[in-house]
Amino acid sequence: MASAIEDYAVIGDLHTAALVGRDGSVDWLCLPRFDSPACFAALLHDETAGRWLLAPADGGSCTTRRYRGESLVLESEWRSAGGTVRVVDFMPPRGEAPDVVRIVEGVEGRVRMAMELRLRFDYGGVTPMRTRSDGGLRAVAGPDSARLWTPVDLRTTPEAVEAGFEVEAGRSVPFVLTYQASHLEPPEHADPAKALEETEDFWSEWIAACDYDGRRPEAVRRALITLKALTYAPTGGVLAAATASLPEWPGGERNWDYRYCWLRDSTFTLQALLTTGYLDEARAWREWLVRAAAGEPTRLRAVYTLDGGRRLPDLEPDWLAGYGGASPVRIGNGSSDQFQLDVLGEVLDCLHLARNSGLTTDETVWDLQKALLDHLEGNWREPDRGIWEVRGPPRDFVHSKVMAWTGFDRAVRTVRHHGLPGPAGHWASVRDEIHREVCSRGYDAERNTFTRSYGSRELDAALLLLPRVGFLPWTDPRVRGTVDAVRRELSEDGLLLRYRLDTGDGDGLPGREGAFVACAFWLVDALHSTGRRREAEELFERLLSLRNDVGLLSEEYDTSAGRFLGNVPQAFSMVGLINSARLLSGERTETSHRRREHGGGAG
Repeated sequence: MASAIEDYAVIGDLHTAALVGRDGSVDWLCLPRFDSPACFAALLHDETAGRWLLAPADGGSCTTRRYRGESLVLESEWRSAGGTVRVVDFMPPRGEAPDVVRIVEGVEGRVRMAMELRLRFDYGGVTPMRTRSDGGLRAVAGPDSARLWTPVDLRTTPEAVEAGFEVEAGRSVPFVLTYQASHLEPPEHADPAKALEETEDFWSEWIAACDYDGRRPEAVRRALITLKALTYAPTGGVLAAATASLPEWPGGERNWDYRYCWLRDSTFTLQALLTTGYLDEARAWREWLVRAAAGEPTRLRAVYTLDGGRRLPDLEPDWLAGYGGASPVRIGNGSSDQFQLDVLGEVLDCLHLARNSGLTTDETVWDLQKALLDHLEGNWREPDRGIWEVRGPPRDFVHSKVMAWTGFDRAVRTVRHHGLPGPAGHWASVRDEIHREVCSRGYDAERNTFTRSYGSRELDAALLLLPRVGFLPWTDPRVRGTVDAVRRELSEDGLLLRYRLDTGDGDGLPGREGAFVACAFWLVDALHSTGRRREAEELFERLLSLRNDVGLLSEEYDTSAGRFLGNVPQAFSMVGLINSARLLSGERTETSHRRREHGGGAG
């Protein structure tokens, strides 16, 4: 069986990432990039789907582990009667080809080690042909090849490549796994010692640019490193998570592939980068967004590939049993074909935030915004699938309508504050019409709360975002009432569900899910902004305590069992941590909203 989700740490090279368990096994790695087929897929099956184990011969979980300083270099230590050994795992910044470097270091005494490499290309579906090569072994299958280099003697079995060796104090034993397309000559393997130095230098230099000095800086800096690790360097795209098909509830079928870029995450991510000193990353993400959204506004997707492509695969590899038996395993993401109204508002808000923050732009960006506004004007009345990408019938989701309001609001501000040409008066009238409709049809006066959708009595954690985009001020009684109602009705042991599944207003899918971590950070912001600062700080500290031992958060959390659920590490959760920390440190978290203008509509 794969390890518990919280038992995994991540290493990566800004092109892809690997998950390393506390038992010393690399159970997930896609090569050559995040969304490529996995060559280690034990995470979604067992060791027969591919893994790379490097640990003491008598097994067991590591005694301690940590990232070396503020880097993505992982150190795992095992202490035994015979001695102490450390395994250092990392991926150097991408050069000619991707490398995974593992160095066994003797710390005390003498420890017997075991290495088992099971390469399985195409999500465990293809066992490669193996041949001996200089200083190691080469594996080839179809378009893929990998080479393992080590000074240790290797032996092959029908299923794996294995090695047994001893390491004593002061000695080290390296292993380097290098991937290359099979039609190319294998590249030279990385020099382990030099690669380690270069990797540490890269991360040290990168985190040195962080100018955050507020609350819990160590947690924020680790969250930023994780966010950087989820960035696809060639394009600047930030993917949602490094994994696919980890379940939102044990044994369930809510298993999605998160190795892609969602447009709706753009404003939150851009804000986290801009406000902590990472202008280059913010600019690259904004430029990725513009390229992805370019073209016909009517064909705007909610989710794109790492390079901005619109076509995502749609696979269910039936040879994989799924994590803990959770099936089906899904590769790709069908939500890319949905109409999600809120995405238009998120993109317009993000581009406005970038302009307000001084990121240079050109007239083509404004042309894109105007085209999106034309499409938004013709479609804001239509029901959609919403922020949570429901599989049931489309509805008039309140959050979606508010994001349509946001799009027109930002357009009006752009014309009035930046002097760009556009029909600000007309856009303001559309904005005000949306505002009136939402306050009339999406508000339950009897309970003093906005609702999930028009005509519904159910709630949605996304309602906490209404004041964040400036739709109403935090001081408005309707906002306070909504915060209280969401907290009361969606609470899961103090955290938040996205919405209730045990009602007729669910999402069209069977099964359960855990508390959604990002929503709990939104509640931190809402409590703080409505004057309950002590409660906000207490919830924030509790959320930090949910991180695993190396500072990572997943998508969801099982409060009854105290375990991670969903894909990991989750960018949306780490961004929530950063933005909530900033707010508790006295900084603003409204997206690009600065102040309400006269005529914005008070409902």
